[in-house]
Amino acid sequence: MTHVPVVPIGRARRSFLDDATFAANLDAIAAREATLGARRAEVAAGWGPEYVARVHAKGKLTARERLLALADPGTRTFEVGTFVNWGLEFGEGKQKSPGAGVVTAFAQVHGRWCMVIANDNTVASGSWWPKTPEKIERAQMMALRLRLPTVYLVDCSGLFLPEQSRSFPGATGAGHIFKMNSLLSSHGVPQVAGVFGDCIAGGGYMPIISDRVYMTEQAYMVIAGAALIKGAKSQKMTSLDIGGPEVHVHVSRCADVRVPDDDTLIAALRRDIAKLPSSGADYYRGEAGPVDPRFGTGELAGILPVDHREAYDATEVLARLVDQSLLWEVMPSVGEEMLCGIGRVNGLWCGFVANRQGLVGDPARPGARRPAAILYRAGIAKISAFSRACNDDGIPLVWLQDISGFDIGHEAERQGLLAYGSNLIYTNSTNTVPMFTVLLRKASGAGYYAMAGLPYDPVVQLSTTISRLSVMEGRTLAIATYNTKLDDDFQIVTRDEAERRKIEAGMRAVEARIEGDMDPWVAARQMDTDEIVELGELRSYLSMLVEASYQGIGQRRIKNSRIWSMHDLAILSEGLR
Repeated sequence: MTHVPVVPIGRARRSFLDDATFAANLDAIAAREATLGARRAEVAAGWGPEYVARVHAKGKLTARERLLALADPGTRTFEVGTFVNWGLEFGEGKQKSPGAGVVTAFAQVHGRWCMVIANDNTVASGSWWPKTPEKIERAQMMALRLRLPTVYLVDCSGLFLPEQSRSFPGATGAGHIFKMNSLLSSHGVPQVAGVFGDCIAGGGYMPIISDRVYMTEQAYMVIAGAALIKGAKSQKMTSLDIGGPEVHVHVSRCADVRVPDDDTLIAALRRDIAKLPSSGADYYRGEAGPVDPRFGTGELAGILPVDHREAYDATEVLARLVDQSLLWEVMPSVGEEMLCGIGRVNGLWCGFVANRQGLVGDPARPGARRPAAILYRAGIAKISAFSRACNDDGIPLVWLQDISGFDIGHEAERQGLLAYGSNLIYTNSTNTVPMFTVLLRKASGAGYYAMAGLPYDPVVQLSTTISRLSVMEGRTLAIATYNTKLDDDFQIVTRDEAERRKIEAGMRAVEARIEGDMDPWVAARQMDTDEIVELGELRSYLSMLVEASYQGIGQRRIKNSRIWSMHDLAILSEGLR
């Protein structure tokens, strides 16, 4: 039973895609990914060189310099939430808040994946803007779901007060950060905090629930700063006098250790992480080491057409994500429109669910074909069973979305797709295994929900630069909006020229607005997706997430491959091997 029947998948690119089409796809993606790179750089620059110089003049590091110094040398950090608040302006001064003024990233410290939350001290002294609390809480939730040590690099002047009504109240207001601190603590997730500078009000509370708190000589934590004390009590004193390390390390004991500067503090944080139990990932790899796919991941950008109406082979995508391009496809003869299988990522077992594209067989009409990228009855039942089996076996599950929605119409209703869909929703909602969702291209309608979209709590949801997240396409919605003015062929009925022009303009406006709303940066801006990634770096992100899933020792059930429920599923659906 230890046998996991992975087989080679995929083909050399030239055997299924000509050079011209491949090059055209690469060019189209390259333009979008160049935009992604430029926008990432803009966010990383914060408020620009002048503010970086101000931070350095104080003898301090910027948030990203601290993150870089904390991570193991030569390793990559993986940011999430980079584009929260992208393009928005706040306050009377029309100020921007790149990345919502906080950096949240997965980083490896002494070989252990950690979640790092760092106030961006080049953006309004690390203050909290609208969406900043939600971004911090989302990162804390990722850490909680994966039981990752959480490191806070605190340098926060409190709420950005001109916009306080958008970040202070509500269930996910700033105060919810401290509830998340508490939940992480109650679940035994290690939290360590470095306090580097101004930590006023909420900024002062954020590090307190951590297991260990360090302060530099110029750091202070106060419920109210010097200016407020002067106004309220007519007392003149500095914030360092009120809540500096002299007070909190030696008197109140709200902090544990006093250190001279940023570099010393970061070294101390690294030493603390080194004392934690090491990662279980190598143990769960067994004798299998990480091996690159046989076909280069960089080819993904040439395989996926930018036009969401054009088809591609989903197997070729998986062949460029899994180790050695080896996969065990489970239940291949059931629900052909869905591809479910097990492969290794970075040496660790992982389940995949992907939407096939183009046309697939119709089991009710032998010899006939029907559109893929749609959920039919058997496909829904198949991915429900597969999702349950992955959960039972403790296998992390990756959902690769490129879906148009559910099948609709008389036959679909008679087959009870609503009930099958509810079964899938229940399964995904009650699973405890880490799930990760990737919006490869289109993520439409209820199909987005069914394929573990963000409302169904994947630990992380990634988008690409060609993702399109919506209930329906712009043209479809324009037709629905003006339905009473169209005939059965969707042509405008009226013969009045003025009225016709008005309807045409209205339909174009609806279509353009919806197309704009489907932009992945809009989704990232409002936290409807966690990060936008290049297709070529998708495997790197998945490798990190899968390894982080196996890092925690004993915090969730991980079964060895001799006792997988997946084997039973294959026997029941495909017969004896």
